[in-house]
Amino acid sequence: MLIKISVLCLYFLIVLSIGFIARTRWKSSPETYFLADRNLGTIILLGTMVATNFSAFTVFGTSGAGYRDGYAFFPIMGFGTGFMALTFWIIGRKIWQVGRKHGLVTPPELIKKLYQSPFLSFLFALVMITFTIPYLALQPMAAGYALEELLGLPYIYGCILVTGIIVLYTLRGGLRAVAWTDLFQGLVMFILLVASLVIVSWHHGGFIEANQKVLTSNPELFTRPGGLGKYTLGIWFSFMVLWFLCDPMFPQLFQRFFSAKNDRSISQIMIFYPLVCSVVFFMPIAVGVLGHLSFPDLAGKQADRILPMVLILISGDFMAALVMAAGLAALMSTMDSQLLTLSSIFTRDIIPLFQKTRKEIPVAGRIFVILLSLAGLALAYSPPATILQIATQTFTGLAVLFPTVIFGLYFKRVFSLSAILS
Repeated sequence: MLIKISVLCLYFLIVLSIGFIARTRWKSSPETYFLADRNLGTIILLGTMVATNFSAFTVFGTSGAGYRDGYAFFPIMGFGTGFMALTFWIIGRKIWQVGRKHGLVTPPELIKKLYQSPFLSFLFALVMITFTIPYLALQPMAAGYALEELLGLPYIYGCILVTGIIVLYTLRGGLRAVAWTDLFQGLVMFILLVASLVIVSWHHGGFIEANQKVLTSNPELFTRPGGLGKYTLGIWFSFMVLWFLCDPMFPQLFQRFFSAKNDRSISQIMIFYPLVCSVVFFMPIAVGVLGHLSFPDLAGKQADRILPMVLILISGDFMAALVMAAGLAALMSTMDSQLLTLSSIFTRDIIPLFQKTRKEIPVAGRIFVILLSLAGLALAYSPPATILQIATQTFTGLAVLFPTVIFGLYFKRVFSLSAILS
């Protein structure tokens, strides 16, 4: 137990240290606090976009889906999310160009500029906030699951602990701190996910032999319809379209386009992003499939805990704690960005409707970081469904924003009423 606590404390200390070193001034400008002065180059931009998009859903949700549905879920995530990177070139570069030209900071500000409609901008902000808060709640949910399995810490205490650490470095650091901690946490997640798959495979006689054992007992996990028989070609295709439409509408990903140093950086990450997706998504899904060898009878929300359950069972305390750090890295690197982006939307697109001055906006943004984290904790207190089910509903809600963005960027004449009705 002491080893587990020591490893996690060291990890949290490193993250807080990076956030402190990369911090911004308390009364910094909105561009500095929310966009890191629009100066993120290719490597740091790729790191923060990958880490931001790879959330608790990536580690815990996909491993749970791998357990329930098998390898049928891999093309949906690996290829579907990789295909989505085309939107970086289709809309990301144009978002950067318009944002830099007009000094835009938030997605709703872009909509207001394109459509000249304050009401449409407000509606766009409202939809983004409404559908992102449940996704934000997934992060403390997964933290609670992980720390409960690893340390025996009560679920809600784990939720509060990790949320508190995220709030600390996000409050003080802004996007510069978030981007550098994202890069570190993304590397941690990648290395330790590789380690988790190696450990589980080795424990069962190697990757090929382990899969042969699962194939014998659960052959449906190796078919396209999946373990529950639900992945028809239509469902497969609809998921891939969903990622294409919804992922660039994640507020935290959308705002990263504004923060790029130049449009060349956005074009370059479009090439590397699919490669990273294919590798990263395969590992937790494979661990979920192989989890049947250790826990053959999990059902529903229990399957979302398969990764920590398997690793705690078959590896020592040190390795189990390290791999849990990968899960924490994934969720922390998403939640910090969600908090930062949603607070910018509140302070720049909601508050000005009631208060004409924008004085002390960064301070107000920090207050909203705290309020949003409390909202996420409240939802995480009693999870209504599995991680995958909650995430899918969130993704569907955000996808409806895509037509408004792409038509506004490419059509010379656009009508706000059409966008509002859509």
